[in-house]
Amino acid sequence: MRPDTYSEGDRGWRDTATWYALLPLRLFLGVTFIYAGLDKLTDSAFMKDAGAGSIGDLMNSARGSSAIPALVDLALRNPVGFGYAIALGELAVGIGTLIGLLARLAALGGALISLSLWLTVSWASDPYYYGNDLAYLIAWLPLVLAGASVLSVDAALRARRIRRAGGRR
Repeated sequence: MRPDTYSEGDRGWRDTATWYALLPLRLFLGVTFIYAGLDKLTDSAFMKDAGAGSIGDLMNSARGSSAIPALVDLALRNPVGFGYAIALGELAVGIGTLIGLLARLAALGGALISLSLWLTVSWASDPYYYGNDLAYLIAWLPLVLAGASVLSVDAALRARRIRRAGGRR
């Protein structure tokens, strides 16, 4: 139920809980992806072609067990550029998700990052549930479908459009 379809006094605790149900997931994924992006950007060892803890070594070690080795080969053409793309992508996805700006698009970006990491880096995890990228991929899907319904820039912009239209949708 949308909060703009009934008055505040009509909302029961179940309706309120339903409306806020995805907020913890949005907060967790937003903060986690911001942290992941910042962690990569501030780790001097990570943003190198080779060496312990580098993106180059990570991608080289994942190549043999990847579901899509061609994707790893593409990343290995410029591992540092790929590392920056992933880090900045995670940062953009995290910020968009956390503040709820273009939330469905941000969630789609998060799902695509998680999918690419699952198919490359964590594909060989055995059993499969040891690799966290698949769980992140699945966690993004409700936000791709529902977006950010409350406490978000998207919700504020939607409410503003409705007010300007005189309450009509």
